[in-house]
Amino acid sequence: MNKKINRAIKKRTNELIVILLLISMSFSGCISSEQESDQEHDFELNIATYDVYALTDEMIENFENQTGIKVTMTKLGDSGSVLDFLIQNKGNNAIDLAIGLDNTYLQIAIEQGILTEHIADNLENISQKALIPYDGPLAVPFDMGYVCLNYDSDVVDGLNMTIPTDLWDLTEEEWRGKVAIPSPVSSSPGRAFMLATIDYFSGSGNNNSSLGWEQWWSAMEENDVIITSGWSEAYETHYTGGYGEWTEGYIGDAHATVSYCHSPGVESWFNDNWTKSATLDIPGSSFFQVEYASSVAGGNNIASSLFIEYLLSEEVNSEMPIQNSMYSVLEGQDLPEEKGYLYHSTVPQESAQISMLEIAENMESWLQKWNNAMTSGD
Repeated sequence: MNKKINRAIKKRTNELIVILLLISMSFSGCISSEQESDQEHDFELNIATYDVYALTDEMIENFENQTGIKVTMTKLGDSGSVLDFLIQNKGNNAIDLAIGLDNTYLQIAIEQGILTEHIADNLENISQKALIPYDGPLAVPFDMGYVCLNYDSDVVDGLNMTIPTDLWDLTEEEWRGKVAIPSPVSSSPGRAFMLATIDYFSGSGNNNSSLGWEQWWSAMEENDVIITSGWSEAYETHYTGGYGEWTEGYIGDAHATVSYCHSPGVESWFNDNWTKSATLDIPGSSFFQVEYASSVAGGNNIASSLFIEYLLSEEVNSEMPIQNSMYSVLEGQDLPEEKGYLYHSTVPQESAQISMLEIAENMESWLQKWNNAMTSGD
């Protein structure tokens, strides 16, 4: 981290620590052992997150060295697991900062009252695009990307297998048992893709207008779609187009899966400008996902806000494409051009248009309808 960033973080840390000390001094009388413990907590930060790659040991250590704040992380399964954990621990002040709630879960967290307004500063450089799903004081975006279908271009080449131009094409016999999709019940990319299908089949992209999204999922189930618990199982274990073939437990029985529109670019980056994975850019079948950092109600807001500032600093956030395989949320930042990262990454023609409020209001019933669609043939 460069000296300019170091000085800025130190200055901001000193400002907030002065505030913290003034608050402590405002209490008269002797300080009990319980109060001493509370003051020690002022220099601790407890983070609930999933396995966010960007939260490296080096990144955490740099923050601790610059602020004197000790960081402890509780790592959970995915974005949904973070939300469940926060709800279960509401009011016990165990967590100060949540990292990884996305725009399919954030509104629920807001309505549950488990977040609080941050006091982070120096956030003016966040792009307007990143603020489209939510632009308020309860959450700050730190990465983003489009969830969509990827396919193995070595197999799906227009000769051996037809490249789909419509989601209904995936229900054809040649795709039987060849598509892996993470469950929307347990996976945030899976949930995002389900939302994309809801919007897709309600709009002009539906070439079979008499049938809706539930019928499509039922048809996929009848065509032996592979439903997995999470993204890793779908992409690493089943998908033939990615790095999974070099991982333990690889099966390789799916030539298409749900990932990100820039996932082929990530593959190319780590394979020195080579990838056989490609984006299936069917208009309306993608979902714009944003992930957030949020101060938790009852937690250490000063420490959590300092970390939000650190996470959104140019030095840290500009590295999101490499460190977290996602887009930076800062204005003027893009994917690297080196090793084919940008070249093999697709910005979809058209993505789903569903607001966070609509998602929160309907998610429970949508998941029930999805489950019914997937079990209709049992």
